[in-house]
Amino acid sequence: MKTALLLIALSPALLAEDWPMWGKDPSRNMVGNAKNLPAEITAGEIDSETEQVDLKTAKNILWAAKLGSQTYGNTTVADGRVYVGTNNESPRAKKQEGDRGVLMVFDEKTGDFLWQLIIPKLGAGKVSDWEYVGLCSSACIVGDKAWVITNRGEILCLDTAGQANGNDGPFKDEGKYMTPKGGEPVEVTKQHADILWIYDMREKLGVFPHNVSSCSPMVVDGILYTATSNGVDWSHKNIPAPLAPSLVAIDANKGTLIGEEISGVSERVLHASWSSPAYGKLDEKDRIIWGGGDGFAYTFEPKPVMDKDEGFEILKEAWRYDANPAEYRNKGDQPIKYATYKGPSEIIGTTIVSDNHVYTIIGQDPEHGDGLGMLSCLDSKGKIVWTYKDIGRSISTPSIHDGLIYMAEYDGDLHCLDAKTGKHHWKHETFSRIWGSTLVADGKVFLPTEDGEVHVLATGTTKKELGIYEFDAPIYSSPVVANDVLYIATMTHLYAIGKK
Repeated sequence: MKTALLLIALSPALLAEDWPMWGKDPSRNMVGNAKNLPAEITAGEIDSETEQVDLKTAKNILWAAKLGSQTYGNTTVADGRVYVGTNNESPRAKKQEGDRGVLMVFDEKTGDFLWQLIIPKLGAGKVSDWEYVGLCSSACIVGDKAWVITNRGEILCLDTAGQANGNDGPFKDEGKYMTPKGGEPVEVTKQHADILWIYDMREKLGVFPHNVSSCSPMVVDGILYTATSNGVDWSHKNIPAPLAPSLVAIDANKGTLIGEEISGVSERVLHASWSSPAYGKLDEKDRIIWGGGDGFAYTFEPKPVMDKDEGFEILKEAWRYDANPAEYRNKGDQPIKYATYKGPSEIIGTTIVSDNHVYTIIGQDPEHGDGLGMLSCLDSKGKIVWTYKDIGRSISTPSIHDGLIYMAEYDGDLHCLDAKTGKHHWKHETFSRIWGSTLVADGKVFLPTEDGEVHVLATGTTKKELGIYEFDAPIYSSPVVANDVLYIATMTHLYAIGKK
């Protein structure tokens, strides 16, 4: 019933083949419906003064928009608008210069800038709000509302029209919100965000985001689910908030807490709980599926229930699975140190559900370098179907299509396996680091790299390379597709790609 209601709520977006949240839909499976996507492009020359892309020198680029200098937020597309998180190093308003997190919104057809949310930094530096990293969250859009997790550890609900249709909702202090402490309030125009409500997870939950707040929220049946990014402090040894929740449920319309996990994730967190939750059916039961910062994959019942012992509503755990084999956690009776090559890892890429199975992979902050990884396929009860260890750590999310799983590792390789048996079909080497995730669409696999390339391969059990897109800046986000247009966000520009 809940899944049916969700499909009804999202039906306009789904029929139009929008991409309204990270992973397109709550399954988070990186597969899109599209046709006639080009295997070859020319990105076009960038003017050194204006930083604009010269489309006359481009091929199969419909439009390109300037972003900041660092872009990690994955693109979402809904109802004619394109959303992407970046920083403020190419400010759209000269009076609002300086380090900020920014959500930029563009017109889907023309690439024209529509409005932006400007988010001041916490001033905590690399500890909780890394300088110049910007906004890492992907906006989730349902109807006329958008939700995003800010670099300040807040959940914001926004009017998708921005201020163009007036300042709606009870919140009226957008100018003050978008101004750094002690600064002169921003003059709010039609090109600014319209904030409907704010839920500050740091203030209300006592969480301590490590480095960044990076989860992308998901809204199902009026409930928003998000990780809190709670983690360790600067020493990487202490956990400032071990009792704070790592996953919460919020009333999407009111902005109030209605449930939280009490599985003890924060007490065991290795670095931070950054992974985004997914939603799907396991044995015909609705479940939240999530990879924790402690290296365990979890499933929860989606509707919060009152816990008599705790005295508040919780997300009831259905099962958990340690995504680290025992030999990654301990050598004999001694624990293996975290952030070492052979040590344990958390889950950063999104744990997804497909065909009554759960797929999860372990990984660490890229600053920790390479290390041992493992991809796991679990049945509906959380029992191992197969594992694949011939893969390094990963911060990517898999794509599962036509019985095959496409999984990238941070070291630079793309693996194709049988999704039901784990049989390895082929490996593709990019010779670059991979932060983003694969996208399967139009019979193609699109894979971005740190070298600013997007490798294009054919889907199937035989490896077939179709081409490489080359860009002038690294790519740390993931490609998405909406309405037969492919979107690639480099660190500095957003490209809309399609055959003219």
